[in-house]
Amino acid sequence: MRANIRPGIARGAVAAPPSKSMAHRLLICAGLADGESTVEGVDPSEDILATLDCLESLGASVRREGSAVFLRGCDPRKSGPALLRCRESGSTLRFMIPLCLLSGQPMRLEGSAMLLSRPLSVYESICRERGLRLEKQETSLLVEGTLTPGEYVLPGDISSQFVTGLLFALPLLSGPSVLRLVPPVESRSYLNLTAAALRSAGVRLETPDENTFIIPGNSEYRPGNTVVEGDYSNAAFFLALNCIGGSVDVTGLDPGSLQGDRVCEQFFPLLRSGSPAVDIADCPDLAPVLFAVAALCHGAVFTGTRRLRFKESDRGAAMAEEMAKFGFSLRLEENRITVPAGNPHAPDSPLSSHNDHRIAMALSLLCTRTGGEIEGAEAVRKSFPDYWSRLQSLGIPVILTD
Repeated sequence: MRANIRPGIARGAVAAPPSKSMAHRLLICAGLADGESTVEGVDPSEDILATLDCLESLGASVRREGSAVFLRGCDPRKSGPALLRCRESGSTLRFMIPLCLLSGQPMRLEGSAMLLSRPLSVYESICRERGLRLEKQETSLLVEGTLTPGEYVLPGDISSQFVTGLLFALPLLSGPSVLRLVPPVESRSYLNLTAAALRSAGVRLETPDENTFIIPGNSEYRPGNTVVEGDYSNAAFFLALNCIGGSVDVTGLDPGSLQGDRVCEQFFPLLRSGSPAVDIADCPDLAPVLFAVAALCHGAVFTGTRRLRFKESDRGAAMAEEMAKFGFSLRLEENRITVPAGNPHAPDSPLSSHNDHRIAMALSLLCTRTGGEIEGAEAVRKSFPDYWSRLQSLGIPVILTD
């Protein structure tokens, strides 16, 4: 699919989409509960559908009606051999691997080649040290064995998804476990979201300090009714329009949210008023939109960019390649990216989403200034299926073609 975007100034109001990060967590907690639960406000993005598919493979019953999901939970400790289809969702894959290591049965997780190329070293180390099986192929992963209670020590500068995956599984073991993070710890806000979801499902965690989780065994997930809050990660693309001349009111966001990407509301004024140095180690998903805004304002230096290489695309390299088509020359270093300011020109060739939803949406912001055509525009389905129609509702001319 191609998105042909003409220059325009965004005006109007738009509701924030539901938080994909929180939806994953609430759905998994409901899928592990003994009884029926309802999760409302779920956007059927490709990543969320992948998580629901995997919960069904583990034995949960799932029914969707509009934005509500009704689940009858399962006990993954009793799952037989199963195939879990993770599509292209890194969150789904990393959340599900520890759950697949509860039954002792061979479990296969499938996904795209790009997904399976993303790092899994934390789980590889755990399986190797504990005598569990983990065999990685181009588009699948086979795991077998049973996690045991005990102490788990993880580096804190890895993706929080590894920690979250263990926090879902360890409460179901036969005894207590301790999970320790070795500082520095990045993406701590995502761990706060996980802890909040677990506690809402009746799973007790003790945190004697900010880097230690004590997890009692033999816990039970409690069924209940929950609502997914608005998503700052994707709402940031609409909030960004106000930095480049637009007038957009974004509704449905909780100012007291635990979401780390809420920091975009602090970063955008800095980018509008000057050329700041911004550390994005704790909010790497904001990188593409921040790069676009910085270029259209006064430029900026971004640090903490190392993990951008391991997202749906190499986001630093992808944005550098595509922004060069507008006349911007980004400087990429090991853990730093410099984005210059300038007057963009219309792209001299079609833009590519690199099959990355956040790259596609970030490029759309630049196109509101110059116009342009984005190939692979369907990438937004991963997290925000109706992004293009919402952008159109704000007065930006967008024509979609196959």
